[in-house]
Amino acid sequence: MVGKSKWGIEGLEEVAHEFPQEMKMSQPSVILATGGYDHTIRFWEAKSGRCYRTLQYPDSQVNRLEITPDKRFLAAAGNPHIRLFDVNSSSPQPVLSYDSHTGNVMAVGFQCDGNWMYSGSEDGTVKIWDLRAATCQREYESRAAVNTVVLHPNQTELISGDQNGNIRVWDLTANSCSCELVPEVDIAVRSLTVMWDGSMVVAANNRGTCYVWRLLKGTQTMTYFEPLHKLQAHDGYILKCLLSPEFCDPNRYLATASSDHTVKVWNVDGFTLERTLTGHQRWVWDCVFSVDGAYLITASSDNTAKLWSMSTGEAIKTYQGHHKAVVCCALHDGAAESCHSSAA
Repeated sequence: MVGKSKWGIEGLEEVAHEFPQEMKMSQPSVILATGGYDHTIRFWEAKSGRCYRTLQYPDSQVNRLEITPDKRFLAAAGNPHIRLFDVNSSSPQPVLSYDSHTGNVMAVGFQCDGNWMYSGSEDGTVKIWDLRAATCQREYESRAAVNTVVLHPNQTELISGDQNGNIRVWDLTANSCSCELVPEVDIAVRSLTVMWDGSMVVAANNRGTCYVWRLLKGTQTMTYFEPLHKLQAHDGYILKCLLSPEFCDPNRYLATASSDHTVKVWNVDGFTLERTLTGHQRWVWDCVFSVDGAYLITASSDNTAKLWSMSTGEAIKTYQGHHKAVVCCALHDGAAESCHSSAA
């Protein structure tokens, strides 16, 4: 892709003049959703802060939210189910339910064409699902509660992190575990993130440490991890780490959300601290960048989500309406994508 995208929170008005009315009506250009311990999922107008839709999730708390690449569906991971909701429908009912996990589902995500979904659970498994049939196609055994799973941009490797401190690479082509790493024995890996171009992976743990590896391509499909940096980012737990997206380049950042009530933003070039985002009153559980990396959304136990300007470090909007801890957020403010468009 060449140049910056006009899509994003900042470009809403500009986009509105460029596309025909029916396109605007059929799908909002910015989809922002939050979930947590009050058993609801809320959709928000990003700029105004208005909640325009609330879904009940009666079975459990909502642990994780993810929007499909085509912006049509929202996956909500709970205990022990995953529910799929139609983003553009007013129906309160899920479209599909994915039901074979036996513990809290802590991770969920999609292949770039949206043909399949992956998940990780405290039941110790990583699963791959046929999105439309809602059937489990593959299952990988991690032997410890899985806290985080990410899909490598090559779309052929899943990387998982678990409660015992293990990081495993699951080669989807060979259908086996191709690599195991243990940065610190028995220190839970809370969150994993991979750079959009597949050049780097970061693992964050319960001791506030980020381990950074450069990813090198082997002669086979297998990815090799070369240790690059160890960053003591927080004194408390790191609950989420996230590398900035493609349209943020040439600037590359790492965001770390922590139990110390802050989010820190690090420059990947040298891992120097760019700024600290302060304003949440309790643990910060989740964060997501806007498509151009100019904004960050955060979710916190203080019952709110916030929108931050990356250039100033200021909170420019607070999303209030949840009655208990907000532990997950999802944002899709770019164009609807496919594997072809994301690789172009």
